[in-house]
Amino acid sequence: MKFTIHADGGARGNPGPAGAGAVVRDEFGSTVASVSKFLGHQTNNFAEYEAVILAFEELLKLVPSAERELADVTVKMDSELVVKQMKKEYKVRHPVLKEQQARLAQVAGAFGTVAFTHVFREENSDADALANEAMDNKF
Repeated sequence: MKFTIHADGGARGNPGPAGAGAVVRDEFGSTVASVSKFLGHQTNNFAEYEAVILAFEELLKLVPSAERELADVTVKMDSELVVKQMKKEYKVRHPVLKEQQARLAQVAGAFGTVAFTHVFREENSDADALANEAMDNKF
């Protein structure tokens, strides 16, 4: 089974009021999960990581444990930093982001194949809308 995660996070003021949003789609393009969460006072990079973590946590609920190793997950996001850090092209230096990367690696590690891809903001509009909704409504 294949899934695509579109994830986005942001902070107004950086740091400032932050939100995360993500949409999970199956191989047919159908939305199987979405998440939107207000994160309080955080940086945009923290929020970007949190969006992907939240999406994987939703996938953990949807995919039976016996089938997770067979799952192929593609993460698409407009944060070049997070994509390159997860691909080990950039080092993670900030202690808070190191913790976020470790959390993401743990939840993503439950699945067979995980690939991170950088996309332009226009290709990530659903996740961006969810992140902004979280910041606007503070929920």
